[in-house]
Amino acid sequence: MTDVNYEKVLEKIARASGLSKEEIREKVKAKRAKLSELISYEGAAQIVAAELGINFENEKLKINELLPGMRKVNVVGKIIDLFPVRTFKSKKGEESKVVNFVLADDTSNIKIVLWDTNHISLIEGGRVKKGSSIELGNASMRGNELHLGSFSELKISNELFDDSKIVTEKIVSVKKISDFAVSENVRTRAFILQTFEPKSFHVCPECSKKATADGENFVCAAHGKVVPEKRYLMTIVLDDGTGTIRAVLFHENLPKIGLTELDNIERLISQREDLLGKEMIFSGNVRMSKFFNEPEFVIDQISEVNLENLIENLK
Repeated sequence: MTDVNYEKVLEKIARASGLSKEEIREKVKAKRAKLSELISYEGAAQIVAAELGINFENEKLKINELLPGMRKVNVVGKIIDLFPVRTFKSKKGEESKVVNFVLADDTSNIKIVLWDTNHISLIEGGRVKKGSSIELGNASMRGNELHLGSFSELKISNELFDDSKIVTEKIVSVKKISDFAVSENVRTRAFILQTFEPKSFHVCPECSKKATADGENFVCAAHGKVVPEKRYLMTIVLDDGTGTIRAVLFHENLPKIGLTELDNIERLISQREDLLGKEMIFSGNVRMSKFFNEPEFVIDQISEVNLENLIENLK
C-alpha cells in the first residue's frame, strides 16, 4: 500500500516543477538507488525537490506536506493534545525544560517539541493551551517531529479550524520494513522470524511506572514503598521480504500474538514455537535502540491478516 502523505508530496513537487507525478516518482526511486536505499522515500523526494530548484522554506505548509529534514518550516494548526512541561539537566549540568504537544490541521497531525524558555513560558502562563490555534515559524523537522528553538516563532493564530475536519487520530504510514525511518509511526504486514524469551519487570500499581527493588521491598519514585505488579516484555524479529527488524512487544500485546502462559515454561516454549512463521499486521513507532544502536520497532497494536481486506485493497 502507498503512503498517502508521500503521494501528496509528489504532487506538490510535480506542480512546482512542471513535471509529471510519475516523472518525479522515477527520480525519487533513482535517487534512493544511488544512495543504496539508505534514505527514505520522503528524504529522497526532498533531495529531488532541491535539485529541481524547488524551495519550500518560508512557505506556509499543510502538516501532511512536512518532510524529514525540512528547515524554516511555517505551519498553522490547532493544539489537540498537550503534555506536561518536563525539567532535565543538560550535559553541562544546567537545568533545562522541554514540552511536547500535538498540532493538527485538516490534513494530518504532528508532534511539536519546544526547547526555548520563552515559548515554554507561554504554556506555563496559560496563554497557549490545548485547543489554541497557533502559528509556528522557522521550525525544523527532526525525523517526523517539528522542533522549535530560540530562533523559531510561536504565536496565537486568528485562523479558525472546523473541529469536524481536524485530523485527530494517530497518523500511521503503511510501509515496508526496508522503508522504515526512525520516529515514524508505521504499520506493516510481516512474518515473525524469531522470538526471544520474555523478560519480566515490576511496575507501581498506582502509576504503572517501573518499581525498583529495595531489599525485599519495591519502591516507586512517585509513590514510595508499593506492592508491585509483574509485567513482561518480549523481543521478536519481523521479516516482510524487503528486510528484517527487531521489534519489542509489551505485556498487553503478548496475548494478542498467542502468548498466554508466561509463567509456565513448557507451555511458553510451545507457544513461542507456534509463533514462528506467523503473519500478522503490526503497528507502532520506529526508534533508535540505545543498546543495539540500530532502528527497532516498538509495537503498540497487532491484528490478524484479513484476506478479504487484502483482496479488496489489491483491487
